[in-house]
Order: sequence, then C-alpha cells, then structure tokens
Amino acid sequence: MNLINYKKFKISSFLILIPITLLFISCSGVKSTETNQFTFSRQFLQGSELAPRGGTTMGPDVTLAKNQSNEWIKLRENGIPKHEKDRRAILAMAGDYRASFEFIETVPFLNEYVMDRPYQSWATERIYVIAEEENFVSLQHILVMFFLEDGKVEGPLVVKHWRQDWTYEPEKYFEYAGNNKWVLKNVSKQEAGGNWLQEVFHVDDSPRYSSVGDWVHTKNFSEWQGNATYRPLPRREFSVRSDYNVLDAENRHIVLPTGWVHEQENLKLILGDNDQKQYLAKEIGLNRYDRISDFDFSGGDEYWENTQDYWKAVRAVWAGIYDKNTEFVFIPKLEDRSLISKQFEFAESYRGDMSQQQLIKHAEVLISPHIKK
Repeated sequence: MNLINYKKFKISSFLILIPITLLFISCSGVKSTETNQFTFSRQFLQGSELAPRGGTTMGPDVTLAKNQSNEWIKLRENGIPKHEKDRRAILAMAGDYRASFEFIETVPFLNEYVMDRPYQSWATERIYVIAEEENFVSLQHILVMFFLEDGKVEGPLVVKHWRQDWTYEPEKYFEYAGNNKWVLKNVSKQEAGGNWLQEVFHVDDSPRYSSVGDWVHTKNFSEWQGNATYRPLPRREFSVRSDYNVLDAENRHIVLPTGWVHEQENLKLILGDNDQKQYLAKEIGLNRYDRISDFDFSGGDEYWENTQDYWKAVRAVWAGIYDKNTEFVFIPKLEDRSLISKQFEFAESYRGDMSQQQLIKHAEVLISPHIKK
C-alpha cells in the first residue's frame, strides 16, 4: 500500500499512536486574514490564545455531490415500515465524504474557569457497511487522506477510524461509568421498544460510548437522538487536558439528501469517588459529512481488504469480553505502550498468512492484558 512519509506532516506516529483526525483544518486550503469571525460571534484576533487549535495541513480540492444520493432516495420511498426506514437511514450514512469536525465551549460553570480554544479539523473518509442484517448494521470509517505539500499532492495516508454499530430494540449494552470502568446495563422493554442502540468504538475497536434513541423521519431529513451517556475523553482532549475525566454527552445524527451531520452536546465533568460530580463547562460539537465524488479511496479499499480478517478477530475477542463480564476495566495504555499502537503495528505487518482462529488467539494476547475484572 502506498503510504506517505508521515514525518513530512509532523505526525511521525500518526498511524501507530494517533490514528484519528487530529491535526488538520481544511481540505481545500486555509485563508489567513487579519481578523477571523468564529462560532457564536466570538471574534478573535489572528494568533489569539483563543484561536482554534487543530493544525494547519491542507489537502486538495474535492468535488461535492450536488444530487440526492441513491441511499437518500431509497430512504424516502413511500409505504415502507418505520423499522425499515430507520435501517435505511443508518445505511445512508455509508459512502464517501469530506468530514469536518468543530467543537467549541459555550458555557463555563465555574467563575474561575478559563474557556478553552475551539477545535477544528477535517478528513476525507469512506464509510463501509461491514454487516447488514434486519436488526443490526455495522459501519466502519476509514480515513484516506491526501495532502498539498509544496504545490504537490502527496498520499494517501490510510488509517482505520471509528466504528458505529446499530442494534434494533436492544436488551443490554455496556455503559461507561468513569475511571476506565464499563458496566453492563439492561434495557427495559419500554426503553427498547421501537428504538435503536448506537455503540461507538475507538480505532482499536475498544468501546467509546453507547446510547439508545428513536429515529424520526420528515420530508427533508431523518434524525436520531440518543440518551445522555458518559464517555471517556476523546483524543483531541486527553492528549492536551487533564483537568476533567468524563464527557457527559448527548449524541444526534441527522441524515440529509447529500450527507449527514453529527451533533454533540458535551458537559465536561470531574467525576470523583462515590460519584461526586463537578461540571466545568459545556461544549457543542458539529461534525459535517458532505458527500464527495471522483475521489481516490482505493487505498482504503486495499487496506480493508488486507486487514479485515484481523479486525474481525478483534471484534470477536471483544464480543467474548462482553459475554463473560458484567463489568470490567479497560486500560488503554500499559508500560508506555497503547493497545492502539500494538493493534495497528500488527495490522500493518499482517500478510494474510494466519487462520481466523490464529488471528483470534493473537488478538486475545494483545487485548487481554488491558482488561481488568
């Protein structure tokens, strides 16, 4: 696979240690002006401490899709049952996108709290349907990034990104309880009735967060709203913040004719012993997935073709952990080595020379030390 020299973009450990969209601002260039106007009329001078963080790398222009997607047309078909309409809305999130990620703190809850800088980044990614059943859909995000360097286009940088699993009328799921602890939650029939569970997984397929909600469909959009849930800090935060340890978050997906939007309302929380709580600030996130065409995602296809058996084995190991426990502690990093780095290092070196059972055994060896009962 044709991977770039990551050091050229100041992300020498991106593939192994930080496989998320962390360092980029615009995929069609950033125009520098003396004064910028940012979200909610917060006007900052260029170079201010409150100017957005995230990076300065640029990518080539992309072609945005102008027509309604085939997935949207299928979603709008008349006479289909709501359950099927829900399922088609989930499937409509698959495809090729320019994604933009923006987060900004809006409300401080402590007088002495200093508002953090807004965050902006971008990516080009293909979302694959890796499982499709009547009551279950799994979507795998894979980044395929090209960069402008001295007027030349270089790449691709290919990175397995996050995964989202959707289950209709779930009976149970694991809920984050803070301090790296996950606890099994049983879902009542009333809560589950007609609703979908969304489970989000980190790039190494460890759990990120889960919530239950209902799809609502209108003429112009379809929307799913999940219940509030705790989640570990995302990479954009735990790499630079240590003053809080939990996001108390609400999660919303809005499917549109030419893409979809992911909205988040996050409360930054210090969760202490005996569930003592102190909230620092509220943050709003707006992630846009705009469909694109004529973009070369072949690097992502090649990566997934070469590694999907291994990641299937990883998912099987995690399924076993969920089946055998009602609670567990997941330690992302041991002895200065993260599970992410171990998983990605093996995935890059794997050449299809192991059986599925051998892959599961290897995944168990990597994952098990990071699980504490």
